[in-house]
Amino acid sequence: MSPKNDTPIYLLAIDNGTQSVRALIFDQFGTEIAKARVPIEPYFSTQANFAEQHADYYWQKLSEACQQLWQLCDIKPSQIAGVSLTTQRYTMICLDKDKEPLRPAIVWMDMRQGEANDLGILTPITKIAGMNQLVKEAQQKARCNWLAHHEPEIWAKTAHYVNLSAYLTYKLTDELVDSSGHALGYLPYDYKAQQWLKPNNIKWRLFNCRLDQMPKLVPPGQKLGHISAKAAAATGIIEGTPMIAAASDKACESLGSAGLDADTACLSFGTTATVSTTSPNYIEVLKHIPAYTAAVPKYYNHEYMIYRGFWMVSWFKEQFAHYEKQLAKTQGIDTEHLLDQAVKDIPAGCMGLMLQPYWSPGVRHPGLEGKGALIGFGDVHTRAHVYRAILEGLAYELKLGFDTIEKRTGKRIKHLRVSGGGSQSDAAMQLTADIFAMPAYRPHTYEASGLGAAINCAVGLGIYPDHDSASKAMTHLGDKFLPIAANVDLYKRLYNEVYLKMYDRLQPLYHSIQDITGYPKK
Repeated sequence: MSPKNDTPIYLLAIDNGTQSVRALIFDQFGTEIAKARVPIEPYFSTQANFAEQHADYYWQKLSEACQQLWQLCDIKPSQIAGVSLTTQRYTMICLDKDKEPLRPAIVWMDMRQGEANDLGILTPITKIAGMNQLVKEAQQKARCNWLAHHEPEIWAKTAHYVNLSAYLTYKLTDELVDSSGHALGYLPYDYKAQQWLKPNNIKWRLFNCRLDQMPKLVPPGQKLGHISAKAAAATGIIEGTPMIAAASDKACESLGSAGLDADTACLSFGTTATVSTTSPNYIEVLKHIPAYTAAVPKYYNHEYMIYRGFWMVSWFKEQFAHYEKQLAKTQGIDTEHLLDQAVKDIPAGCMGLMLQPYWSPGVRHPGLEGKGALIGFGDVHTRAHVYRAILEGLAYELKLGFDTIEKRTGKRIKHLRVSGGGSQSDAAMQLTADIFAMPAYRPHTYEASGLGAAINCAVGLGIYPDHDSASKAMTHLGDKFLPIAANVDLYKRLYNEVYLKMYDRLQPLYHSIQDITGYPKK
């Protein structure tokens, strides 16, 4: 196979995100040929802070998306050269010895807290190193620790403790194997070496899981297996089609948006909003928070995350945009389109209304300080102002992440790519260009995560010799938004003189609120 050959080579990318499963066909030049999208229920909750979903539900929706794809396009399953999969991150599944789910998957949005293990002699060492609180938080957030303490019978039967990506790969290939690009979360993973921790590593003491419960890891761009007969019957993909390792949705989105240029940042306007760069250098952007495995072997994503990012748009729509939802339904358009039109009439800076987008604890503010704030209200403000304030607040926080990455890596970022659902908003794109004071580009395809998976597929099939040449051939620029000088000056002052001071000024008040109301619980 050769990229110089103009004969189309078709690649199937499956993207199991938070809101939907998408089955996409790309050619070897990164052109999106066809797409089928099946909405999914992100989670159900049996208790406060719980977020779960049945593992088989994901498989059913993936199969449905693939079957819809063949109905929607002229490409036949026999024309597909290979398959790659990208999924949401840190959605964990317990499988028994027969590789059947023992309980619902614990979805990445789950906020339950487990118990910290007794580290014995390691406890004073972590205190001396100033990592006692960090270690405690890691143990509490590790799902395997919660399972071992709260569902010991289930945990005793758990022969395999796997990410959603490994489970779906097993359903597709009958092989329990995963890409190292999917290994992310509170797991015994060596982020620098991009493999499971060695058996004698003391970090295993933090977790209740074992090495024999972990799936075999394969680097992105290498073969995971072949589509099984059972999977072929469910999905319509031809039995024996090779499956190539890709990576998590954010890693693939970065590859599909920005390629491998270290001076280019990818903003992801998704349920979780992130800013990241890709580099072969391992650098922790936030202290003790690892650089995640990129969608390319021996590369890392230097990432800064807003846990509930453009989820806030959905939150606003559900809580305050009932009129717009009804109007959009009668007009046959998306609610976001009407909100976007309303935002265009609101001046930059929202007439003094500013938002701190910490709607739930995140990596930078893991405790009770991870709370949101909306300041500067006046009688001139409407729902449209609040909506724009959300978009601006998210952009301010991503700008903070952008600045942090530049400082930690010592490399100037010269280019900006913006992808994800929120990037479809022209207003969001324009205010991003203004707040970052640099041109903002959309990728040529909205499906950047799927494209990143397709790039890995192309490399694994030998269509391109490496990820660099594949990304250069398959990623292209889309719409361009130039910063408006007057807005740049206004946003610069609001960012430096107001936004950067909000958290420190409000943090003591959050503690007082907790003491007075008892929420959140200590």
